Amino acid sequence: MSSVETPREVRAQAKYVRMSPRKARLVAEHIRGRSVPEARAVLAFTSREAAGVLQKVLQSAVSNAEANHGIAEDRLYVKATYVDGGPVMKRWRARARGRVARIRKRTCHITVTLVEAPLGETAATPEPAQAEAPTATSAPARKKTAAASKKKTASKRPAKKKGAAA
Repeated sequence: MSSVETPREVRAQAKYVRMSPRKARLVAEHIRGRSVPEARAVLAFTSREAAGVLQKVLQSAVSNAEANHGIAEDRLYVKATYVDGGPVMKRWRARARGRVARIRKRTCHITVTLVEAPLGETAATPEPAQAEAPTATSAPARKKTAAASKKKTASKRPAKKKGAAA
């Protein structure tokens, strides 16, 4: 019999946050897969409004882990963070010629899931699911930028004048 210990998961949610889910997802991506102290540092120096809300949810998840399971903050890392869309409040604004424009006030639900690092590892070195580096042969081709394409066309030949006859 092998005694493989499954890591304990702890989660916290903030529901009906008055913020667009798209904006909150940008910040949530920054802390996914990091240790809790590292995630706190990242959120402290992120200048978006969603960082403050995510910091509160992260603190709540850490408090849940300490109170309910007795897990120290240093042993935790962020397994998952995701932001789901909540209900949308619809408002109307008067426009010209008796028309109206719809205003959507979006809300979101933010969830943070923490996991205890196994005893052999430290919390600073968990490997995220996307740790594999792509090989040179399987890398996708790069897109041409607008500046690069302009350089090539400008160097071929000068543009024709409108009044010139051929």
